[in-house]
Amino acid sequence: MPCTTLLIGKKASYDGSTIIARNEDSPGGVFTPKKFVVIQPKDQPRHYRSVLSHVEIELPDDPMRYTSVPDATPKDGIWAEAGVNTANVAMSATETLTSNERVLGADPLVELVRAKGNPGEDGYESEVAGGIGEEDMVTIVLPYAHSAREGVELLGSYLERYGTYEMNGIAFSDVDEIWWMETVGGHHWIAKRVPDDCYVTMPNQLGIDDFDLTDALGEKVDHMCSADLAEWMDANHLDLSLDVVELVDGDGDEVAEDPWPDASHRFFNPRDAFGSHSDSDHVYNTPRAWAMHRFLNPGLGWDDPNAGWNPEDDDIPWCMTPQRKLTIEDVKYALSLHYQGTPYDPYGDRGDASTRGAYRPIGINRNGQLAVIQIRPYAPESCRAIQWMAYGSNAFNALVPFFANVDATPDYLANTTPHVTTESFYWANRIIAAMADAHFNSCSRHIEHYNEAVTSKGHALVAQYDRKVAGDGTPLAYREATPVLEEANARIADMLREQTDKTLDDVLLTASLGMRNAFALSDH
Repeated sequence: MPCTTLLIGKKASYDGSTIIARNEDSPGGVFTPKKFVVIQPKDQPRHYRSVLSHVEIELPDDPMRYTSVPDATPKDGIWAEAGVNTANVAMSATETLTSNERVLGADPLVELVRAKGNPGEDGYESEVAGGIGEEDMVTIVLPYAHSAREGVELLGSYLERYGTYEMNGIAFSDVDEIWWMETVGGHHWIAKRVPDDCYVTMPNQLGIDDFDLTDALGEKVDHMCSADLAEWMDANHLDLSLDVVELVDGDGDEVAEDPWPDASHRFFNPRDAFGSHSDSDHVYNTPRAWAMHRFLNPGLGWDDPNAGWNPEDDDIPWCMTPQRKLTIEDVKYALSLHYQGTPYDPYGDRGDASTRGAYRPIGINRNGQLAVIQIRPYAPESCRAIQWMAYGSNAFNALVPFFANVDATPDYLANTTPHVTTESFYWANRIIAAMADAHFNSCSRHIEHYNEAVTSKGHALVAQYDRKVAGDGTPLAYREATPVLEEANARIADMLREQTDKTLDDVLLTASLGMRNAFALSDH
């Protein structure tokens, strides 16, 4: 499923938090309504069976409570997508990735093979289950992970045992670390710790561009991988690294040859080895990474074809240090981008018909939900995790914070059904986007006011209830804090509904005034 991910290390964020964020986008031509809920231990399955692949897994008996953003209509499975558990460990899964023929030939994806014939008849062949995928990963991993690192290890064990039927990227975070994990073929995987002072941009393309295989198979300080990765790569000639690095001067003349920076370690570029560089990537994927970097690191000459990187370059960095610390508002803007200020903006007046809409935007009509999970080191453990949520097209919605240590989420975000209704935050945002898109310039001020009101009031309410939980220096424990945080979430949801209804009113009036049969002369 198409998505876009942004990760921010604790030294790159404005308040020292780790932040993981991802848009979940619906497939083309359909809506996939989403809801925001809490899964209690008693409701967590002990025997899990995937709807799509039919893989069956026995799960542990000691799950933690966790938040979840599943499909509102689970005909294709749960698709939990994002959440945070009571250990303040967060997970976002998944970012659909691309691969190449060499990888898929060396380790084919594990796809469901349906039964042939009927039991007892000649020639009957029983069903062979497929592997795990996006439908399953949050549900089978997040309730059991006590750290980001442990989440990687647990999911890695499932991948090695059951395999997967798709290439995916998965984010894990706790108060100290963010790990990014990428599946490779049917049973292999790699994971890299996000540098604390960096952010990561991830479109639907295998992203990690530098990997220390020695560390991954040894001390695992900043890298992890499947146990047989080195042997498998060597047996299938997947490592495309040169043995030496050629050093050149300013005129391009070779001046020396240097070994890899640390000859005792084996480094390689997973994006080269395991990823793709197709023509469709240059329309669908690399421009999104370029757009996020252009916004988050504006001083690097992104609009100069002779400096920095271009939208179709294959070597756009996976991670970079930002020019300043990054905020929640930066995350929302980056994951709503439609190439503002460039000739590629479908709403803009630059360029022409050949450039507007040439590249796939980040903020598109198919955005279904955005979950931004912030783990705050300065807050008491009982209110440390904030899950910011938005539904619908990010170019026209607002991002709102909720405390994660609760037993239930507000009905306005949990009551999503297949039926369109303004009683649901999901559908209200869908309606706003459909009307505002057709009247973009006249409605943009309403959307800006909506964002500003929701986010500022959300920050204020979070700060107010942080103080209540912190008390006079003896913070409330988990169970004591839960009802306080549920009260906070209810107030935030009431505020959100008020602002959403106001924006719906404003956009409806503005759009109706622009109708083709409008006639300004009044009857009175």
